Amino acid sequence: MSEIINLQATFIPNDGEYFRVKLALDIAIEQVVEETGCIQYEITEDSEEKIVLTEQWASEADLDKHSKGIAVQDLDESLSALLATPVELVRL
Repeated sequence: MSEIINLQATFIPNDGEYFRVKLALDIAIEQVVEETGCIQYEITEDSEEKIVLTEQWASEADLDKHSKGIAVQDLDESLSALLATPVELVRL
């Protein structure tokens, strides 16, 4: 049996870009929650200075597939000019 993978992604919007970052994340969340192995993919902290997304995956294979998927590619492209710093992704 695989061990559940827990992650936390932190997004720091550029000044004035909070709503565009939040919209891009909301769109991605709608897609990702339908992916195989996604247990949790939701915003757990939300302010104009920082948005934290908490992820939980059933297996490493599911996470790998997600990481290479279209939803992540689209999100990366949408956020490319909207973030003050690169996304911080931490395994919990």
